[in-house]
Amino acid sequence: MQTTLNTDVTFDGTGLHSGAPVRIVVRPAAASTGIVFRRTDLTGRPELRATWDNVIVSPLNTRLTNADGVTVSTIEHLMAALAGCGVHNALIEIDGPEVPILDGSASAFVRGFVKAGLTRLSAPLRAIEVLKEITVADGRARATLSPATTLQIDFEIEFTDEAIGRQQKTLNLANGTFVRELCDSRTFCRSSDVDAMRANGLALGGTMDNAVVVDGDKVLSPGGLRHADEAVRHKMLDALGDLYTAGAPILGRYTGARSGHAMTNKLLRALFADPDAWRWVNCDAKIAARLPGVGVSMADLHAVA
Repeated sequence: MQTTLNTDVTFDGTGLHSGAPVRIVVRPAAASTGIVFRRTDLTGRPELRATWDNVIVSPLNTRLTNADGVTVSTIEHLMAALAGCGVHNALIEIDGPEVPILDGSASAFVRGFVKAGLTRLSAPLRAIEVLKEITVADGRARATLSPATTLQIDFEIEFTDEAIGRQQKTLNLANGTFVRELCDSRTFCRSSDVDAMRANGLALGGTMDNAVVVDGDKVLSPGGLRHADEAVRHKMLDALGDLYTAGAPILGRYTGARSGHAMTNKLLRALFADPDAWRWVNCDAKIAARLPGVGVSMADLHAVA
């Protein structure tokens, strides 16, 4: 069955790129609402559905737009937390154009959702089953969706900085794996990238407290890494959030190599452009038991640094 939150959950922070203060309130929503953002700072309180066809391609984050050109950016960590906690319906009120970065991971969102708890709604849940392999590529970057009975993510990255290097990880995202393994992994960047972004008016809210900053073989952020492979774990976190813009849980295997936000959106567009590549399935108890958010509890959070 579909779910929503038991109660409102509020988060205050700053936008990673704008540096501006922002508040979001994630509210319960009726069955079949999906995930919807509402800009409370604008006249008319315009709404944006968090679906793949409303995503503006960006290498730095996932940004939504509507028919009037209203945008909300950097939604990926929040979307990952919603997917990983099994929240199918939510109205997200936001008083600015960018979701707060918080500590650079999804852990604060997860803690808020798990504490609030879920309400089951009297409506069946559908999932998107991948029926055949779909691949998109751009140079050395590739992303693939292939058939699987659960959502699985296999990701590989490679950077010249020795502090990151080559990392690869595969996870089955069923039954709280996201909460235990991925949700506390922070966004990362190279020190030279920070300088370049700020020169172009970006990353104005970035600090050593909300990103892992590396320089060659050195991790500059205080306290170092939360995981030896934190970088690839964060890329998997991003992928889960971007995949949730499909509009429902996915049953399939995502394989990414040097992939990012734009590539994952391109992959979803390719999937839905091919009617033979996917189908809707009603989630009976057996299928539902394999979804990412099923069974998540505070006990899962105890494993998170």
